[in-house]
Amino acid sequence: MHAARSSNSPSSPKIREAHFSPAYSREMEGRVAIVSGAAGGIGKAIMAELLGHGARVVGFDLLDPPDSRLDWMKGDVSVDHDVERAVLSTVQEYGRLDFIVHAAGIARDGVLWKLSEDDWDTVHRVNLKSAFLLLRHSVPVMRRAERGSIVLIGSINGSRGKFGQTAYAASKAGLLGLAKSAARECARFHIRVNVVEPGMVNTSMTRDLPESVKEEALREVLLGRLAEPVDIARAVHFLLGDGGAHVTGQILRVDGGQYF
Repeated sequence: MHAARSSNSPSSPKIREAHFSPAYSREMEGRVAIVSGAAGGIGKAIMAELLGHGARVVGFDLLDPPDSRLDWMKGDVSVDHDVERAVLSTVQEYGRLDFIVHAAGIARDGVLWKLSEDDWDTVHRVNLKSAFLLLRHSVPVMRRAERGSIVLIGSINGSRGKFGQTAYAASKAGLLGLAKSAARECARFHIRVNVVEPGMVNTSMTRDLPESVKEEALREVLLGRLAEPVDIARAVHFLLGDGGAHVTGQILRVDGGQYF
């Protein structure tokens, strides 16, 4: 275990050495990633996937790490200072930053006329503003290195809309515009930006939904099952890694056909 080299701030967070997943390929050997929302089911799966391919991965979340051996930055993804510290501390510790995955997200469901302004602002702050902050602080690092790959975790409801999810769907739709514009701005620096759009995923959050909601979602899925977090993680790995080397500005839906 080791502490991160201190930044200019005396309260710079700690980064610990990770041994979260046995390596099953060395494709990402020597490369460094930050995963926001890393304490959630999808975030944990993404961390494990990237670690398994040899990357050094720093989890970034307001919650404590699910495993004490993980490299971890505790902070609020929607607060500029916390995001800046996460990026700077990672670069100071490892000397580079190759991958960003924005997996942080929350939902505040309710029909439009019952949705509070506070709920709207909270969802957009966590889901969309935080993605902007991550890119704003990480892209300059990647520009200097003339390399990088970024994946934002969206939702099929950002493309199709969903009854009772006005705030959530709008925030996820915002990620599409952010990613496509950033892909255009960053391509000349060899930085790729893409979106993974899951359908309903079998996580603790969805397991708490009413059975009628889950049954309705399952009826929509052509492949007959909800996605597992590892399904999303493998898509992220493809887009970040060598397999997606000529892919940018794209939406990859991992939904078993639910979007149809």
